[in-house]
Amino acid sequence: MSANPFHLAWFLQGSSIQAWGEPWTGNISEDWMVPDMFLDLVRGMERACFDYILIEDSIYVGQNWRNSRDIFLEGGICVPRQEPSVVATLMAAATKRLGIVPTLSTFAYHPYLTARIVGSLDQVSSGRAGWNMVTGSSDFSAQNFGMDKLPEHDQRYVMAQEYIEIVKQLWGSWEPGAIVANRETGVLIDPAKVHTIDYEGQYYRSRGPLNSGPCPQGLPVIAQAGGSRSGRTIAATHADTIVAAPNGIAAMKQYRDDVRAQMAELGRDPNDCKVLFLLSPIVAETEEQAHWYAEQRRVSAEKNIEARLARFGWSTNLDLSGCDLDTPVSQLTLTTNGHQSSLSQFLTRAGDKSLRQAIIDHVSVGYCVDVVGTPDSVASQMDEIMQEVGGDGFLLVLGDVSRRSVATIMDGLVPVLQQRGLTRRAYEHAHLRDNLLEF
Repeated sequence: MSANPFHLAWFLQGSSIQAWGEPWTGNISEDWMVPDMFLDLVRGMERACFDYILIEDSIYVGQNWRNSRDIFLEGGICVPRQEPSVVATLMAAATKRLGIVPTLSTFAYHPYLTARIVGSLDQVSSGRAGWNMVTGSSDFSAQNFGMDKLPEHDQRYVMAQEYIEIVKQLWGSWEPGAIVANRETGVLIDPAKVHTIDYEGQYYRSRGPLNSGPCPQGLPVIAQAGGSRSGRTIAATHADTIVAAPNGIAAMKQYRDDVRAQMAELGRDPNDCKVLFLLSPIVAETEEQAHWYAEQRRVSAEKNIEARLARFGWSTNLDLSGCDLDTPVSQLTLTTNGHQSSLSQFLTRAGDKSLRQAIIDHVSVGYCVDVVGTPDSVASQMDEIMQEVGGDGFLLVLGDVSRRSVATIMDGLVPVLQQRGLTRRAYEHAHLRDNLLEF
């Protein structure tokens, strides 16, 4: 028996250069400023009836390898990156049904600015906007905004509770029907339906109302990557869709069950929030080709150990350049104020492996689980995973975003998923929120 229909979305790692140095990526060094490839990507996603694209972001240049930026700049590791809300607007203009979800961090954007940017995106996209809420993970990013460092991990999530409440109240500061546009009376907006919020918290305050006007969705969709305990709690409280990356099917099921239980305790319907699991499928015409590509991913990791460690350190706030590569990971003392869930998953997977072997395995795995094969076999694997986990879908992420790799998904894999009734063939709704709630 097949799984119930599940959702598909795309996790775009940054919005500029992708997969520098990988084959089939085109003239990246000349063309990266203009997002033609990403506009082709979202058009293809819309043809394949994906729910949304999430544009991941960071606001700093890495320096956590030998206290130098060199490896990040020379290898194009997470740099350059353009302002995601600008690219999101271009994507919205290139599509009609696909949801567009930029990342805006709580430390870099005031709540009023986030509410205004995402509210405006919701308007210009006719109700397809979302906001990926992140609290930040690097002190380098904090220093770009005049701070010495970010607050402690759990404190950031306490602050984020206030932040999200302000954003949601600002979106709600315009009642439905506030714009009356009555030419006989000459009244455009009914003043009785536009309100201040007068929010005063411990960390943030905002008067309101939002001056950009009402959002077509009422409240745009909120996405959140709730991996840590604090992250799960805020995701269960506010998120409409969750970015999840637990390792292995059992951990995926446990994660989803835990978040849904927390939602029920808070009085929310667990079906109102879709948990999408990160997946990096390798799809090819034959099983042999697919497994060859998978092996090349491992070979690339072996040849570029320092770059892979630097990239991992970039996300976890760790400089691993002083570590002996042959030391068992279990003997290293690794703690972070950055992405705690990423570090925890790495340590769990690594066990007693050497640091060298652990990072090779870490970057070679397809995020939550390895999925490799032909369109038919990959579709079967995804079906089986969803049957065991229970839902709600996958957030696809490719390490080598190119027109070729995208085609393996849009033109190879998705038609098989659709033929099996596992993903939608057409959009039933105009708004992102409604498409997420369709099943």
